[in-house]
Amino acid sequence: MRPYVVTDGRSQPSRNTLDLVTLLIAADDLPLTGLSPEKRALMELCRPGALSVAEVAGHLSLPVSVTKVLIADLMDSGHIVTRAPIPSARPTEARILQEVLDGLRARL
Repeated sequence: MRPYVVTDGRSQPSRNTLDLVTLLIAADDLPLTGLSPEKRALMELCRPGALSVAEVAGHLSLPVSVTKVLIADLMDSGHIVTRAPIPSARPTEARILQEVLDGLRARL
């Protein structure tokens, strides 16, 4: 099936806040009636727990761009809530690493 059929001819999501690692959480209290088969499958994937945009695209065998359009639609309807991934740790300061190294050398 062509991607534009899945997205009703749209190529851009209504929101530009989705990254490959954005976590998706499905709302449990909203019915799935009236959703397209692709949106319903997306909801079923996310119901047991959070999945990333990349994981959902892989499970659905859809391009990420198409998946983002579907996710944005589900966000607009309240079916999906997103959460930014945990930020990566900041690089430690060289001074702290040097102190640790000096302490280890002193003990050996």
